[in-house]
Amino acid sequence: MYAEICEGIKLSGHYNLDFEAIAKSCNLYSNCSEDVISKIESIKSKYNQDELVSIYNYMLSQSQNPEVLMYLIRCCDEYRNPSTLEYLADVLLLKNFIGADENLKEKFLNVRIMCAKAMGNYKNTSVVTSLLYCLNNKNENYRVRLACADALGRIGDKYAVVPLIEVVKDEEEKSVYLREGAACALGLIGDTRAIDPLVSILEAKQGIMDKFSFLKERAIEALNRMGIGENDKAFKAIRSSLADESPQVRIEAIEALMDSEHSESYDIIKNVLDNDSDEEVKKNALIALYNLSDRSILDEVISSSKYSDKLKMSAVEIINEYESEDVND
Repeated sequence: MYAEICEGIKLSGHYNLDFEAIAKSCNLYSNCSEDVISKIESIKSKYNQDELVSIYNYMLSQSQNPEVLMYLIRCCDEYRNPSTLEYLADVLLLKNFIGADENLKEKFLNVRIMCAKAMGNYKNTSVVTSLLYCLNNKNENYRVRLACADALGRIGDKYAVVPLIEVVKDEEEKSVYLREGAACALGLIGDTRAIDPLVSILEAKQGIMDKFSFLKERAIEALNRMGIGENDKAFKAIRSSLADESPQVRIEAIEALMDSEHSESYDIIKNVLDNDSDEEVKKNALIALYNLSDRSILDEVISSSKYSDKLKMSAVEIINEYESEDVND
């Protein structure tokens, strides 16, 4: 492939570009990143879009300078031409480097993270295999795997569902952030095969460990994207999460119940408003009830002696922001 590019390809300008000559004119192989980037920037006015894409692709295959590669990835992202994807995949997998050891992976860590994120922007399934290769490699840096999980979610290919589920289920995974990212990706893809493993996360008894609470939050968000109102098991798991020790998990559950449009959601959230011990959770329950009904719930909170002054103030703030009537009417 690279040999063909080096020889030049036919473009709209009806001539062959000498990519190697262009690369040398930009000092691509020098160690001075600023000079190289400046020279690449200067050629933008000399070539049309298709030509620039081909030049950037060639440079991606040749440069071994992290700063230059990140600049080229940004340049390619402006156009998101599908022809760039195979070059991004090669950078992600370090195919252009001989003997890619751990030191090299560390040197190009940020390049590869940016590369995976850029690949997700194209929303093209042709790179799913490359992204999965990195995701499934447990010896890979978790930040690269996390970027790949995010990209897979945004691409939305169902071929990625099972590997992402395996990451979510892996209790031996050292990075809970990776499990969170996989949960978010599953929510974006929306495949119902992910419901059971996500529900299992909510049902696990792990105490109030902050990091695990964040994983539960992501699981609720993912289930919410899938539409919990249509799945009884998911709905029950979200409802049970209202008893979780983490206030933020309870808040996420309230939002999911509100979005579900389930016939029981209002009464369930009303019970949270009346009985939860956390004022921020109560406030979010009040907002959800207002969104599900009308001003009457706000008036009820303001007039009833069983609600705290802080919650009453929240009700007044909502009225002032969203209702035209005066609070005393």
